[in-house]
Amino acid sequence: MEKINNFLDRVALPLHGIADWLLRLGLGIAFFLHGYGKLPISEGFVGWLSSKGIPMAEATAYLVAWGEILAGLGIIIGGILAKPMNQLGHFVTRVSGGAIGVIMIFALLIAHSDWGIFFGERGSVLFASEQLFLLLLGTFYAIRGNT
Repeated sequence: MEKINNFLDRVALPLHGIADWLLRLGLGIAFFLHGYGKLPISEGFVGWLSSKGIPMAEATAYLVAWGEILAGLGIIIGGILAKPMNQLGHFVTRVSGGAIGVIMIFALLIAHSDWGIFFGERGSVLFASEQLFLLLLGTFYAIRGNT
């Protein structure tokens, strides 16, 4: 087992510098695309938010779309700023991660509430895995920032 682990360590060592970027880019691009896909804001999206009891549905629709776009970009930009402007990059990453966390909590409660945690609407075992993953990654960056 030790020989296999040593071999895997040697193979992975050159990739250590980009490991954080794999998650950062995945989260940032995914969130950007989720927000960008909501533009232009459709009457259907506003109507759906209204049907869920969301106050000021039109304003909320714009906040959600632009919040997702800016938080996704912020996760990426925060990483870019990590070296030249350490404190600013750390701040941008943490705020963006927090925004992602908040948005995903509401997404799970409102948009995906019918999925449940263990059993979906069709009785199959579901776990809203993409949404949960985005929530956890956002929370990770809110807690850790660029450290």
